[in-house]
Amino acid sequence: MSNELIKGLKFHHIGLKCKDLERSVAFYTEALGMKPYAAWGEGEKRIQMLTIGDGGIFELFAGGGDEYSDKGKWLHLAMEVEDVDAAFEMAVSHGAEPLTYPKIVPLDSEPEKMSINIAFVKGPDGEELEFFKVV
Repeated sequence: MSNELIKGLKFHHIGLKCKDLERSVAFYTEALGMKPYAAWGEGEKRIQMLTIGDGGIFELFAGGGDEYSDKGKWLHLAMEVEDVDAAFEMAVSHGAEPLTYPKIVPLDSEPEKMSINIAFVKGPDGEELEFFKVV
């Protein structure tokens, strides 16, 4: 379904400040199969964009820490996957911290009821990642 209010609006990317850019790039490419798209900058101003696989982009910024900026923080990055269990295990095997093990959740949703298979992990900079599939 397309957006009727803002024509052509679609997800493009989400950005995350990383404590260790190389570690984060390695995690997202090796554990989740993302591919480098574009990179620029030097030192604490380096930026790496990764393609997620569906046209969306994840943008990683060097120079992060444990603090949150005055622009707020993101709750989680949800990625639709074919196999939630496999994605969860792959992430954990590459150092992600398990938060919520894979489970089926029936939703009292509108306009129709549905169930989802979800799992959550914590990535290398403490970011929360969700693996998601409608079942």
